[in-house]
Amino acid sequence: MIPEGFSIGHWTDSSARTGCTVILCPSRTVGGCDVRGSSPGTRETALLENGKKMNEVHAVLLSGGSAFGLAAADGVMRFLEERGTGYRTPWGIVPIVPAAVVFDLNVGSASVRPTAESGYAAARAASATEIREGAVGAGAGATVGKWAGLEYSMPGGFGISSLERNGLIVCAASVVNALGDILDDAGGVLAGARDGRGKWRSAGETLRVVSRGKASSSNTVLVALLTNGALSKVDANRVAMRAHDGMARAVRPAHTSYDGDTIFCLASGNVEADIDLVAEMGAEVTATSIRRSVTVSTQA
Repeated sequence: MIPEGFSIGHWTDSSARTGCTVILCPSRTVGGCDVRGSSPGTRETALLENGKKMNEVHAVLLSGGSAFGLAAADGVMRFLEERGTGYRTPWGIVPIVPAAVVFDLNVGSASVRPTAESGYAAARAASATEIREGAVGAGAGATVGKWAGLEYSMPGGFGISSLERNGLIVCAASVVNALGDILDDAGGVLAGARDGRGKWRSAGETLRVVSRGKASSSNTVLVALLTNGALSKVDANRVAMRAHDGMARAVRPAHTSYDGDTIFCLASGNVEADIDLVAEMGAEVTATSIRRSVTVSTQA
């Protein structure tokens, strides 16, 4: 279940193991963003900061292809401009499309990346009801548990989770390409680094590898929180910040020097909402959507 007015679409190149995902927003959507990883790849996120003049977001792009994949946002902008959606100036409409990317050049084909045409196709495919999960869109080339080396990793992917309380809906759409392992609600490993016999490598080993600075920089978890709650821009940024609690519950370790972990919060403002309730719901669906991404990918 996603809040009314939002829709999600993918473009996927399964053979090259890359793709992009677009979230289209209803009118008057307020956006916030919080970046905790030290190696992010982003576009237009500065506009979402408190104190910046812009108070509307028309779409968000999540993409593979590392920094090359940011080009897909151009196609999303073209799609929106053709439909008269954007920030209105006396000289034309400018769609506001913040974006963030994951690094997937180390799987599939490093020479194939999402382009403007890919972003346009993902926007055109957006749906509120038929949303695929797993190794699709920006999650097509995602992997997890890379702290021990890519050869010991498992598939990541794209996952969705939502909660509803008295008409208030909070939904998380996550692209999971983590350095760390993915944990279940009890702290057990759902997906991550395995040894040669297919068994999980130990958490103590994680500490040794990361502390020696030998981990790969090809990681990131991206989350877009969608809510019909009425939030100010300050509130949306606070919700994005607190949703990282959910990421930390589901990813071990999270927010490292090798990750670009980024969370967006998009609020359509249709339902009166308490920020603490939205934030707690956001943290919960962030954790469950991350877990769902790897569960769907490994079952496929």
